[in-house]
Amino acid sequence: MEKQSKKDVMFDRMKEKKKEVRVVRRIVLIVALVLLVVVAVAGWQAYSYVTDALEPVDPDSQEVIDVEVPIGSNLDSIAALLEENGVIKDARIYKYYVKFKNESEFQAGSYGLTQSMTLDEITESLKTGKVYHEPLYTINVPEGLTLEEIAERVIAENTEYTAEQFMDQVQDEAYIDELMVKYPDLLTEEIKGEDVKFALEGYLFPATYPIYEENPSLTVLIEQMLDATKANIEPYQSVLQEEEKSPHWLLTFASLLEEEATAKSDRQTIASVFYNRIDQDMPLQTDPTVIYAMGEHKDRLFNSDYEFEDPYSTYTNKGLPPGPIAAAGASSIEAVLDPNQTDYLYFLADSEGNNYFSTSYEQHLEYRDEHIGN
Repeated sequence: MEKQSKKDVMFDRMKEKKKEVRVVRRIVLIVALVLLVVVAVAGWQAYSYVTDALEPVDPDSQEVIDVEVPIGSNLDSIAALLEENGVIKDARIYKYYVKFKNESEFQAGSYGLTQSMTLDEITESLKTGKVYHEPLYTINVPEGLTLEEIAERVIAENTEYTAEQFMDQVQDEAYIDELMVKYPDLLTEEIKGEDVKFALEGYLFPATYPIYEENPSLTVLIEQMLDATKANIEPYQSVLQEEEKSPHWLLTFASLLEEEATAKSDRQTIASVFYNRIDQDMPLQTDPTVIYAMGEHKDRLFNSDYEFEDPYSTYTNKGLPPGPIAAAGASSIEAVLDPNQTDYLYFLADSEGNNYFSTSYEQHLEYRDEHIGN
């Protein structure tokens, strides 16, 4: 065999190089095609996802979903709330859509929305405060009611359920566990405290509720009230966390103000009295806790009643009771977190609802003799 010349060797190398280049080009082409397909598929999927997210969740649905938009809510929280309630498909897409449409100034309030509503209809409802579906009737839960009073005066008088059926539902342990999973930031283990009389006492917010069904289930009614409580507590969650306090503490404290309040009372000043007594390691000595502990309504307490032994009595125990003693309204909740700064340790109210605050027990007795009598 003849030995290859340098020239032949060079040509062979060039041929090999050309082959390598062709192979590399093919690989690059294949990779480019694959990437193009991937990008195209991803783009199509993204387009389809966004297009789908802009459509109603269920065009045929007529079920009304109650959505409570708290005061001070921003677009992020409203979008998250709508997605959480199943009214829209994607909070992020809705947020971008609203910004693209340059919509703003949403109103806080209660809304009856459906999954068949378009994003424009939902946005218009939130802007105008208009509820698209009129309720069949409303149920009013006054401030200051206990669970048993809600059962008798609200549920039994306005629905087909008896007070006993309602009380059975709110005491059902399995149902309470379900609610704790559904409302983890609101219903904590504290509601199952050893001395707590009713787990949901004080957690059913006092308000007027729209009813969209002829015969809503008890769970629908209960969770509508819990939704309202959640909406009224959420604005204060960061403050509670900073102060290392819980919603249970807040609702318990607020319930005392609600029960002590009169039409003319200053909840913020009453709150200051309770704070001052706690700071000085004094029992709160508020009569409504004794009445709640005894489990019966009394227009007047006697000396023997103040000696009644029960975890809820703030005469025989210091600090707050184990849980709320009634459903507190927004003004009482706010007063707990924004009390007046005073040195008062005592207060009383006369028959007309006027309050008299004092810094000493002697002054308190003088007010009592002057405005109430022995």
